[in-house]
Amino acid sequence: MFIIVKWKRFQVFAILGLILTFLIGCNTPYPNLKTKEIEFWTIQLQPQFTNYFNQLIADFEADNPGLSVRWVDVPWSEMESKIESAILTETLPDVVNLNSSFAHLLTEPNAWLNLDTILSDSVKNEYLSNLWQASQINGKSFAIPWYCRTNITIYNSELFKQAEVDRLPTTYTELAKVAKQIKERTDKYAFFVSFSPQGGNEVLESFPKMGVKLIDVDGKAAFNTPVGKEVFKYWVDLYREGLLPEEVLTQGIQAGEDLYQAGEIAMVFSGPELIEAISENTPEIGKVSLPTSQITGKSNKNSLVLMNFAISSNTKLPDKALKFALFITNYQNQMAFTQENNVLPSTTKTLENSYFQNIPDDASTQDRARVISASQIFKAEVLLPRVKNLDKLKQIIYQNLQVTILGEKTIEQAITDAASEWNKL
Repeated sequence: MFIIVKWKRFQVFAILGLILTFLIGCNTPYPNLKTKEIEFWTIQLQPQFTNYFNQLIADFEADNPGLSVRWVDVPWSEMESKIESAILTETLPDVVNLNSSFAHLLTEPNAWLNLDTILSDSVKNEYLSNLWQASQINGKSFAIPWYCRTNITIYNSELFKQAEVDRLPTTYTELAKVAKQIKERTDKYAFFVSFSPQGGNEVLESFPKMGVKLIDVDGKAAFNTPVGKEVFKYWVDLYREGLLPEEVLTQGIQAGEDLYQAGEIAMVFSGPELIEAISENTPEIGKVSLPTSQITGKSNKNSLVLMNFAISSNTKLPDKALKFALFITNYQNQMAFTQENNVLPSTTKTLENSYFQNIPDDASTQDRARVISASQIFKAEVLLPRVKNLDKLKQIIYQNLQVTILGEKTIEQAITDAASEWNKL
């Protein structure tokens, strides 16, 4: 009898347990039912923009029930190799943030979704045409432009006044003349560029600015031309005439910024954000610092650094991944990000905002710099070629410039050696 009663009690508790489990299940979703996830990679934006992206992702998820976004921020030094590895193993995330330095990765068309197949012309036309073209390969769209930077020239108006320079240089030809005048009348240097392979891209970008193509369609050196020799000669002559600091051979762009803030050079080439740093670090230099346009050459091109978003061709959520990329780059979100990050947007509507267009009478130097930078965007291009070994190309050219400057090679021999070394890679 005891056994029968106990068995009946067990049946009652078992039934109650099943009912309770069912009721709990109706109110608490199982983890594996939390639908679909978009994996999203960016390049070194944490911790500065952690709050911005957490809020942006939360807003997107709220507007798209059943979708979640997993954000992975990758250090700059690791991003290129991680993307290359993911391409080889077909494990690319759904949405990837690319930089123009990694543009060669877009030449792997099988890795990326051809956006022309799922994107209307009306949506494409919301973006600046030159930025959209910078995200294309052979006329096919593989990425959506996000934000960009165009350098400006920041100059010490007091040193210009002392040197009696009455016209700001806008071309490399004018820059050389101003450099000589400033050196003769103030015993200061006009500007700083780096010939160190670890330095900036100003010298490398000067080749296409002066009308020299660096690489041909077959990936071979295209700079060993009469015009290419003129560019080599331009830089060699400036140094040998004592118009460039000795540090240009060994130091990076930080040395140039330091020299400018010490009042030893009259110009520095950088983004508008540097003006704020100059004013904070050396207020006396900040007070006499003014912005002007980027130096260019006979091509009349301005250089551009572009960030964009590509979508994996293996994504299981192409429409949702595209929707997320378009959400990040829409007017409202670009306006917010560019104001927070002091960069330029890729959409026409955002760029038309008075923030990028108007210089009021009481505008700060920083405001003026931003508007000047924005005004350059329409004729700006990613001037560096889409090649895997871009850093190696820079190293080859810079090292041959160095030995020529030091008299160890002729210009003809240096440029021939540089072309030969690149073609052997």
